[in-house]
Amino acid sequence: MIQLIVFLPLLAALVAGLGNRMIGNTVAKAVTTGALFVSCGLSWPVFLGFLGGDADAMVVPVLSWIRSDSFNVMWSLRVDTLTAVMLVVITSVSALVHLYSWGYMAEDDSQPRFFAYLSLFTFAMLMLVTADNLVQMFFGWEGVGLASYLLIGFWYYKPSANAAAIKAFVVNRVGDFGFMLGIFGTFLVFGTVSIPEILEMAPAMAGSTVGFLGDSVDTMTLICLLLFLGAMGKSAQLGLHTWLPDAMEGPTPVSALIHAATMVTAGVFMVCRLSPLFEQSDVAMTVVTVVGAATALFAATVGTTQTDIKRVIAYSTCSQLGYMFFAAGVGAYGAAMFHLFTHAFFKALLFLGAGSVIHAMHHEQDMRFYGGLRRHIPLTFWAMMLGTLAITGVGVMGVFGFAGFYSKDAILEAAFASGTEAGRVAFAIGVFAALLTSFYSWRLVFLTFFGTPRWAASEHIQHAVHGDHGHDAHGHDAHGHDGHAHDDHGRHHVDAAHGDHHDDAATGTAGYHPHESPLVMLIPLVILSLGAVFAGFVFHHSFLEAEPGAAFWRGSLVFDTHLMHAMHEVPLWVKLSATAAMLAGLVFALWAYVWDTSVPARFTATFRGMYAFFLNKWYFDELYNLVFVRSSQLLGRFFWKRGDEGTIDRFGPNGLAALVAGAGRVSQRVQSGYVYTYAFVMLIGLAGAATWAIAG
Repeated sequence: MIQLIVFLPLLAALVAGLGNRMIGNTVAKAVTTGALFVSCGLSWPVFLGFLGGDADAMVVPVLSWIRSDSFNVMWSLRVDTLTAVMLVVITSVSALVHLYSWGYMAEDDSQPRFFAYLSLFTFAMLMLVTADNLVQMFFGWEGVGLASYLLIGFWYYKPSANAAAIKAFVVNRVGDFGFMLGIFGTFLVFGTVSIPEILEMAPAMAGSTVGFLGDSVDTMTLICLLLFLGAMGKSAQLGLHTWLPDAMEGPTPVSALIHAATMVTAGVFMVCRLSPLFEQSDVAMTVVTVVGAATALFAATVGTTQTDIKRVIAYSTCSQLGYMFFAAGVGAYGAAMFHLFTHAFFKALLFLGAGSVIHAMHHEQDMRFYGGLRRHIPLTFWAMMLGTLAITGVGVMGVFGFAGFYSKDAILEAAFASGTEAGRVAFAIGVFAALLTSFYSWRLVFLTFFGTPRWAASEHIQHAVHGDHGHDAHGHDAHGHDGHAHDDHGRHHVDAAHGDHHDDAATGTAGYHPHESPLVMLIPLVILSLGAVFAGFVFHHSFLEAEPGAAFWRGSLVFDTHLMHAMHEVPLWVKLSATAAMLAGLVFALWAYVWDTSVPARFTATFRGMYAFFLNKWYFDELYNLVFVRSSQLLGRFFWKRGDEGTIDRFGPNGLAALVAGAGRVSQRVQSGYVYTYAFVMLIGLAGAATWAIAG
C-alpha cells in the first residue's frame, strides 16, 4: 500500500509530462488528479490505523541504493505516526489542489506541464517524509526544491516569475548547504545515515565535543544547528525567508500546495523527526525557539501592511511556521505537528479562497480594488470566513473551537509551561503575533468582502469590461507584465504613506459583475472548510493529551508527557490570552476598516517611519541587495575586467595573438617582393658564412 501512495504521483507525473500535448489536457489532468485521489484514499486508513492503535511502525525496503565501503544506503519507506500525519496532509491537500486547478488553469495553454509539475512535487514530498535515512530525506528535500522552482517560474514569460524562481532557488541553496554539512557531520560522528540508528545513539553523544574551525565545540549543538539551517531555508524562517513572498508569482494553486501546506513544513517535520538529536543540545533548542518567535513577530508585522491578497496570506504562513518552530524549540513537538496538521487545512483553504477571489476579479490581486464581494461570490466568502475563524483561533474553552483555537493555543501554553526564559519570551511574542494575525486576517476579509465596491479603478477589470484582449487569462500582457493598476485614476485616494485606498464616493463598477468560481474550484473549498472547522476539535485529544498522545506518537518523536501535563496547569489568564488577543485584533480591524475608514490614513501619517519599515519588509531585501548582491556584482566585475580580460586574456590568448600579429608585421616588412632585396640578403648571408669559415 505504501508503495502505491508514494509512487503513483511519480507515475502520473511521467505520463502527463512525457505525453504532454500528445495526450491532451483532459487525459493529463485526469491521470494526475486520479492518481492523487487514490493516494489520498490509501493514506487516510494508514493515519486512522495509528490513531486507533491498530498499526505499528514499519520499514518497507525498495532497493539497495548506495554501497561504498562502510557507507551503505538502502532506499526504504518508513511508516510511523509522524509519517502517517504527513501522508494525509500531503495527499489530501495535493488531491484537492489538483481538482481545483481544473478550473483555475482552464484557459492555460500548458496544462499537462503544470499538472506534471504538481504531481512531481507530491512524489518528492512523499519521498521526504517516508525517508528512513538522511540521504533519502535529502533526495526528497532537493526534489521539492526543484519542483518549487519549476512551479514558481511556471509562467516563464513573466520576468518577475523568473526572478522569483531564481531567488527561491538561490536562497534555499544557503540553507541546503547547512543541511548537507549537518548530514556529513552526522555520518562522521555516528558512522551511519540511518535515522533510527542515529536517534538510538544520540543520547550517548550528549556532552561530547568535536573539532570545528580550529576550536572544540559541542557535537550535538554543531550538528543540530547545521541541520536547523536547512530547516530555516526550506521553511522560510527569519533570515532565509525572503524567497517566500516572491514565490506568490506562481499560480495560486501552487501557493496553496507548496508554499502554505506542504513544502514549507518540511523543516518542521525534519526537526520533529530528529527531535532526539535536538533534545541533546540546550543551545540548539534555544536557537530554534528564538528564531521561531522572531519569525512569527516579523511576518505578522509585515502582513498588516500588505495589499496583495496572496502576499498577506504568504506572510501569514511565514508567521505560523514560526509558531511551529518555537513549539518544537520548547520541546512541544506534538503541539508543533498538531499545528502543522490544522494549519494545512485552513491555510490551503485561505489560499484557494483567495484564488477564487482573484478568479472572480479577473486576476486582480490588490485588495484595494475589491470591496462588497460577499454578495457576488457568497460561497467563496463563507469559505474565507471559516478559514479566518480558524487561523485567528476563534473558540470557546471547553465547548468548541475552530482548528487554530486548539493548536495555536496549545503552542502558547506549552511555551509558557516550559519554564525557560526563551519559552516565556516566545509566549509573549506569540500572544502579540496572535493579535496581529487577527488584525490582518480580518482586514483582508473587510477590504475584500465588505464596504463599497472599488473595482472601477482596476486596470484588470477595465480590460475585462471593454474586451481588451491584450492580456491573457492571467492578466499578463505580451511582454509578461502583470498590468496591475496602482494609480487612483481620479476615482479614489491613497493615504499619504501609500496606505489603503478608500472611496470618496460610490464610483460604480464600470459594468463589471464578479462571478462565483466553477464547481471544480468550489468543491475543494467546501472540503477544506470542514477541515478548518473540525480538524482541531476532532483530533486535539490524540495529539495533545498526555497519555493518549504518548500512545499515538509511539516514539516517532520525543513526546514530553510532563510538559503536556504542565500545559493544563498554567494559570487561567495564560489560557485566555490568545482569545483576548484575537478579540483585540478583530476590534481594531472593525474600527479601522468598517466603523471609521479614515483610521488607516491617519495612522500611517502619524507613524510614517514604522509603517514604511513594515511595508518594506524590515528592509531585508534592500540589505541583502547591498551586502550580497551588489558586492557579488562588484567582485564579479573585478574578476571579469581585471582578472579575465586584464590578466588572463591580456597575457594569454590575446597576448599570444598580439605577439603573432607583431611578428607578422615585422616579417611583412622584410618580404618586400623585390629580387634585388632578396639578393642583397643572400649576399650578406654568404659573406657572413664565409667570414665564419675563414675565421674558423
